[in-house]
Amino acid sequence: MTYASLRGAAALLALATLTATHARPVVAAEPRDPWVRAWGANAGGQLGNGTTADQQTPAAVQGLARASVRELSGGGNNSANAFAVALLADGTVQSWGGNLAGQLGDGTTVNRPFPADVSGVSGVTAVAAGFQAAYAVRGGRVLAWGDNAYGQLGDGGTTSATRPVRVQSLNKVKDVAAGCQHAVALREDGTVWTWGRAHYGQLGLGDTTDRKTPQRVPGVTDAVEIASGCNHVLARLADGTVRAWGYNINGQLGDDSQEARPSPVEVRHLDGVARIHGCGFHSFAVLDDGSVRAWGWNGRGQLGDGSTVSRTTPVPVPGLDEVIDMAGGWGHTVAVRSDGSVLAWGENAAGQLGDATTTDAPTPVTALPPGSGATRVSATTTGKSSYAY
Repeated sequence: MTYASLRGAAALLALATLTATHARPVVAAEPRDPWVRAWGANAGGQLGNGTTADQQTPAAVQGLARASVRELSGGGNNSANAFAVALLADGTVQSWGGNLAGQLGDGTTVNRPFPADVSGVSGVTAVAAGFQAAYAVRGGRVLAWGDNAYGQLGDGGTTSATRPVRVQSLNKVKDVAAGCQHAVALREDGTVWTWGRAHYGQLGLGDTTDRKTPQRVPGVTDAVEIASGCNHVLARLADGTVRAWGYNINGQLGDDSQEARPSPVEVRHLDGVARIHGCGFHSFAVLDDGSVRAWGWNGRGQLGDGSTVSRTTPVPVPGLDEVIDMAGGWGHTVAVRSDGSVLAWGENAAGQLGDATTTDAPTPVTALPPGSGATRVSATTTGKSSYAY
């Protein structure tokens, strides 16, 4: 699709807004709107709507149909470095938003407020966005582009790349996750590999030494899922328990401490876990029974338990069930339920809760109503932008 046709498609896009709880404004929404939606901070054009204006209600990403997207990952914060990458059903990748370090992968460092192809990339099965770098899994290997100051591109150097480069010495990869300046890969054999910045032990290698190429995390042999916050990592094991490592000043490792852990520790009081979600500085687990547990930083109410008290071990999120996906940025969280409703809670200064206000909410409010068609959500790594698709 050409840039002109992308702009022309904008005329067909409807601004979708929502119903909010707690006596918040009620705005009509069209549940059958087919587009990927984005809202919140937009200084880098990360909402993909052709502007750089913040958006307090979900609006369409230009020319990007929900049915065409297999995975979407937001990166950066709420400044001009924020961006997003989307894996399409045909195996190609599109990107938009901030591009200060070449994280759009288009050969430039020019911001772009609407989606366009990452040229030369096809056959992709997973994507992830970090602070100013992006990753894609293709044929069991990992491609990376963007900032490389700490070796987070995994190519053995520290030179940034505006087009994809191959991560060294790593194959049979099934998934990839990204933190602020590090990356994590899950191989088919259940081992976990990390590279990039390690100042808080977020590589899980027992030290705080940066790595320019992937290294295996010791002691993790049967992982089935990985997730990453800004400077911490989670791994769900086959037995339904969770291991965590890295930054922990807010309790985001869930081991009842606030000490950084350079090696994996078990998240306490947590088993029967079906899915894990790493947010900027907090974490979530969805259990087999559909209930949700939260831990980590909660200064803006982003844990959703009605308080602003940080938690060093998992606590229940009241009234939240049938959750099929979650994501979180710096101080907010978004979740989508099986009925297609999208909920959000926490900090809301840029409208990232999507309820037509800028008022914080320590418990969930409605961003999109049931029947919206959304099944997945994302958020910028440490930012104030949200996505539903």
